[in-house]
Amino acid sequence: MVATTETRTLTSLKHSQANAIQFYLNSKRYHWYAYGPLFRDLHLFFDELAADALAEIDPLGERIRMLGGEPLSTPQEIQAWVTIAIADGKQKPHDMLREALANEERTIDDMRAAVKIAEDEGDPGTSDIFATLVQTHEKHRWFASEFLRHGDGLVSAP
Repeated sequence: MVATTETRTLTSLKHSQANAIQFYLNSKRYHWYAYGPLFRDLHLFFDELAADALAEIDPLGERIRMLGGEPLSTPQEIQAWVTIAIADGKQKPHDMLREALANEERTIDDMRAAVKIAEDEGDPGTSDIFATLVQTHEKHRWFASEFLRHGDGLVSAP
């Protein structure tokens, strides 16, 4: 975590912007390396995750600017602010899904906390952004958990 004198709302926005960028990169990595009997479904699912993450980056960066902060735009800044796991290596589909699910859960927790922080700081605009974005992450968490449901014989067994 980066030490800052910025508001807690700006800090939450920066973590979320870094996470959105990393979600995009992770999801494209999973998308490119998907394989197996669910290849098409996984390939499309991870591409949807990437598209949704990409759509988050600009609104978060613009909100940061509106509040007088500086959006993240370099790999070093992103790495310093990211709070989710960074995909690495050529994972098995099961491991990709488990990592994506854990990242979704972390993001949901962070965004729910960010809503409260923004409300405490009297910032309904930021609260609304997080309240909207968390719904997309909840949907992705649901989908990833369904892929991992035990007993399917495909990706749920390690």
